[in-house]
Amino acid sequence: MRHPYLDRLARLMVEYSIEVKKGDIVMIRGGEEAIPLIKACFERVILAGGHPVVRIGFSGQEYLFYKNASEEQLKFIGEIDRVTAKNINGLIAILSSTNTKELTGVDPQKMAMARAAQREIRDILDERELKGEFAWVLAPYPTTAYAQDAELSLEEYQDFLFEACGVTHENPVSYWKEVSERQKGICERLNQVETLHYLGKDTDLTLSVKGRKWISCDGKRNIPDGEVFTSPVKESVEGTIYFDYPACYSGVEVHGVRLTFKNGKIVEAHAEKGEEFLNKMLDTDENARFLGEVAFGLNFGIKRFTKNILFDEKIGGTIHMAAGAAYPETGGENPSGLHWDFIKGMSEGEVYADGRLIYRNGRFVE
Repeated sequence: MRHPYLDRLARLMVEYSIEVKKGDIVMIRGGEEAIPLIKACFERVILAGGHPVVRIGFSGQEYLFYKNASEEQLKFIGEIDRVTAKNINGLIAILSSTNTKELTGVDPQKMAMARAAQREIRDILDERELKGEFAWVLAPYPTTAYAQDAELSLEEYQDFLFEACGVTHENPVSYWKEVSERQKGICERLNQVETLHYLGKDTDLTLSVKGRKWISCDGKRNIPDGEVFTSPVKESVEGTIYFDYPACYSGVEVHGVRLTFKNGKIVEAHAEKGEEFLNKMLDTDENARFLGEVAFGLNFGIKRFTKNILFDEKIGGTIHMAAGAAYPETGGENPSGLHWDFIKGMSEGEVYADGRLIYRNGRFVE
């Protein structure tokens, strides 16, 4: 028997996040560990009148690929992937890693090459999303690997996950609608702003968001959710910023990231751990060293760092910025095969908007 909260989670994603309609083609993608949630989503798509397409991976699949793939295979994009991207109406992607460190020893250049090749598929989906033809949602499944990263037992992690996703509420849809209303007000305020100035530990950074649209993450794309984000004007970023949270990408951890920007571009990238990997990922393509996203984490129900970006970028009292791909729906113009989020705690930080203090010590001020 499935855990009842898995059924609530599946219903939330199908009926609220991507709003499956009769006739929609929906891909459900996840690892073998997530089969209980995949089944629940499959059933919900059927009940909504959609056509579910299931793609299940297996433990160690990425490692075997990067270990053995030639350059030709790393860059290969099959026609089936293009056809899929051009035709699916929804994607439910379930994260279910059984070993979050399996790619630590993989050549980062191989990963960068494969990521760059996937840009073609991402561009197709981004264009269709802007037209309202495609929607997606990303959600986690409780695995032992995630519990270990969070330094919790599997049972504790499962409870943490379900609470963070809002499915412990009898009506999760109503819960996320309330979140949406609160964050809507923040976006309306930020949409009037032209420049932002971040101050904090080893941080003095300015950027322009003039003409950009701030978007509220209220359970439509990620579960759990709770942030507002936009894309900065590409060449406007100036200064230095220090990210005190570990940055995890493809299972590799980088600690103590310091980035220096000039004319929008990262001209220096240092890390206390993983600096070589950091720079190789930032060299994925010509746009990877520009910022694609700036955001505020607003979910104060997520009270611990878990080494899972789906949770960590939402932690209340933090900001995060992503190197690489911008979101076209914000007005951003920075296509890239990379999108890597870096998180900074703001318990002793400040943010000024057009010269006026709007955010201090992790909270927006009146």
